[in-house]
Amino acid sequence: MSDGRPRGRIAPLELDAPETMAEWFEEPELSFAGGRRHVDPKVGISLYGPRSLGTVRHKSELHVGFIGTAEPLAYARAMYERFAEGIDGDESHVPFPGFRADRGFRCDLRTGDAIVEHISRKESVAIDGIKSGHERFEEMVGLLRSKMELLTQRDYPPDYVVLALPQDLFKRCRVAKYKVKGAGTVHRDLRRAFKAMAMEFRVPTQILLPTTTGLARTNRKLDHESMIAWNLLTGAYFKAGGLPWGPVGLPAASCIVGVSFFRPLGSASTLRTSVVQAFDENGEGLVLRGHDFHWDEAKQGRSPHLTGEMAEKLIAMVLRRYQAERGQSPRRVVVHKTSRFEPAERDGFEQALSGVDRHDLLALRATSESRLVRAGRYPPLRGTSFTLGDISYLYTTGYVTSFGGYPHGHVPSPMRVADHVGDTFRANLLREVLLLTKMNWNSANMSALMPITLSFSRVVGDVLREVPSDRTPQPQYRYYM
Repeated sequence: MSDGRPRGRIAPLELDAPETMAEWFEEPELSFAGGRRHVDPKVGISLYGPRSLGTVRHKSELHVGFIGTAEPLAYARAMYERFAEGIDGDESHVPFPGFRADRGFRCDLRTGDAIVEHISRKESVAIDGIKSGHERFEEMVGLLRSKMELLTQRDYPPDYVVLALPQDLFKRCRVAKYKVKGAGTVHRDLRRAFKAMAMEFRVPTQILLPTTTGLARTNRKLDHESMIAWNLLTGAYFKAGGLPWGPVGLPAASCIVGVSFFRPLGSASTLRTSVVQAFDENGEGLVLRGHDFHWDEAKQGRSPHLTGEMAEKLIAMVLRRYQAERGQSPRRVVVHKTSRFEPAERDGFEQALSGVDRHDLLALRATSESRLVRAGRYPPLRGTSFTLGDISYLYTTGYVTSFGGYPHGHVPSPMRVADHVGDTFRANLLREVLLLTKMNWNSANMSALMPITLSFSRVVGDVLREVPSDRTPQPQYRYYM
């Protein structure tokens, strides 16, 4: 109740406006055959050939093997043979130049009856008739293992194996969910289990659905055939050991590391395993499985973090592997994570990196909380960066000047770049992140949202879940893509 006396006015709350800045980075170039450069993988390969052309890594022939039932297999094989001759483009799609010695990847793609393993009708009917989803899944993986073993025992085994199953059988075996005492529900995926199994035979793989080959209809709109050819055969060239393109401008003796986590198959819900994707300045990647640790989401939050000791051990493992692969220690190490670095975790990483000349720790994640609004018809340019206080944002998708348009069908969100600790100037780190979004050799797209250090973290973790803890997974990146 008022006592009738006049009240003084309350002064308005004044907040200090955060310091802001915006800049734009030009599209990073990539390196192709003979060191020639272009910003677009499709144009670079068409004009110059792949990066490893003229080196011992380049194969004159790529032999594609197949596993599958008769009709899907025939459609898949015919599609690869058709793509090898080249596919026309249109106003929106770059033509695929082919996979022959005189064009495209400058390598002859070969198929043949000698590197085909048929799944008989008797075998497929027997698996389809199993009522238990778990048992049906296990039987299918076992059957594929036996076919892979036969293929790899040939005098001339394939460089790369395609699995072509009928739509109904694939749907019946695609996933398995079952209960494990003490671990709850286990979810398994045939794609990942097939890759993990094939890893034992040192064979990279591709699953090709009948909807992609045209054997089965689908309600969803398929990509243009030239785009399918680019993505499928760029991946095939890399999986067979070639380098489609390389990054330009990464410092020599660099090691760029992405750290992520997954839950082991059939383990307790609180158990996690760390995983590292490490890339050198040439874009060569390795996958290393780290250590198991307990993380309780209910008590500790959704984003796992390492203890200082485990962070130190993880980086020490990476440095040992780099030394073994390259015959020298890295002079610069960059660590990427999608979550912030906890103090103990940061201290552990930095302790392990104390003997390296330069290092940086960088937290990166996509966000829609902060965006730029650009005047005009199109969203912000890819390569646009802006800062709010001590946090930077980088648009890795957006309007692409070299295309003269916006190739995505959604409003772009920037990546939030926070928690930077280290030696590199922030602008140079952002340019590097932009370059690393172009290093996805599983497609020929000019860029992705996330850098390659983090973009495949979930896929890699899913494949590693299928590798038993007593078996060392293959480190080469091509087995996971």
